[in-house]
This record gives sequence, structure tokens and C-alpha cells, in this order.
Amino acid sequence: MALLLQHQFKPLPADKQVDTCSFLDSVSHIPSFFDCLGSTIFSPIKADITGNITKIRNVYETNPTKFKTLQQILEGEKEMHGPQWPKVGATLALMWLKRGLKFIQVLLQSISDGERDEQNPNHIKVNITKAYEIALKKYHGWVVQKLFQAALCAAPYKDDFLKALSKGQNVKEEECIEKIRQFLVNYTATIESIYIMYNKMNAELDYKA
Repeated sequence: MALLLQHQFKPLPADKQVDTCSFLDSVSHIPSFFDCLGSTIFSPIKADITGNITKIRNVYETNPTKFKTLQQILEGEKEMHGPQWPKVGATLALMWLKRGLKFIQVLLQSISDGERDEQNPNHIKVNITKAYEIALKKYHGWVVQKLFQAALCAAPYKDDFLKALSKGQNVKEEECIEKIRQFLVNYTATIESIYIMYNKMNAELDYKA
């Protein structure tokens, strides 16, 4: 779990605004999470997340003061792009990024909650499937959904996955689960805040990739 705890997301302020710089610093370490799943089939999700982080960072760096929070980016782009918004720029990139982050959140939450296949308790296919169905499936076309089904066959065993999260260290499962719970506190709050922001600003789009 060292992989994620080393780059904890910061607590949100009272107004639930997400600081752009802090968010980008924390989220830039998330793509390596997909290496823990052990299959190159997950590499498209990793590449998508990496690309969207870059797009958001590029917009932020044009005016860090103006775009201090993620909401200020959405508001600025709405004014800048008019009818093209929200299917443009960092707004579109963050829309897809939050879905990838949601996939990770649901997966880790499912594992920490003890959800499992009783016939194969060391498999995490149940957890990955739940995360995909909640966070990504509705936005993917038939071909991408089939690719995900193939990726499931290559999903790692839970103990191998937890060891990868711990950077190869042999950590007791209960210790790793407790660290996952610690990580999820601020991570989940950040993702939920972004989802609420998109709903309030009518920035959510349902088209399929």
C-alpha cells in the first residue's frame, strides 16, 4: 500500500473546493496503480488517465492563479468555449479522469469491505467487475467492453495485488487493508466533490468512447 499512501490526497477545505495544484501532484502517481493489476490489457486505462492528467496540467499552467481550483477551470473554460463546452479542453479531460479514479475507488473499497467470490476468495475478479460496471461500463462501447472481459481473465490474485501495492513487501493482508482504508478517506472525498461539481454545472456527458 506504500504505492498510494506515499502520495495521499489532501483533506478538502470546508467549501469542498479541490485545489488544482495539489490534485495534480497527487493524481500524477495514480497511473502506476494499474501496473499492480499485472496485465498490459489494463494499459489503455492507464494511458487514458495519464493523457487526461497532462491535458488538465497544460491548461492549469497557462494561468495558475486563475485556475487555482478545478471548479475555476470549468468556469473559465465554459466562458471561453461557449457552446462547445463541456466537450472540450480540461473539462472533458477531467470528466474522463474522474471515471478512471472512480474505478480505482470502487475497486479498493470493495476489497477493503471484504467482498469476494466465496468459491475463489483469492480472486479479485468480483471487485474489478463491480468497479468497472459502476465507473466505466456505461461509457464504453461493445468493443471496449469485450476487451475488459478479456482483461478479467488476466486479473491477479488478491495476495499478489496487495503485495504489488506494497511495492513487493510481504505485508499482512489486514495491515494492507487498513492502509487502503486510510488512503480512501481523502481520495473518496475528492472524487465525490468532483462528481458533485460536474452535476451542479451540468458538465456531465454520457456519450460512449
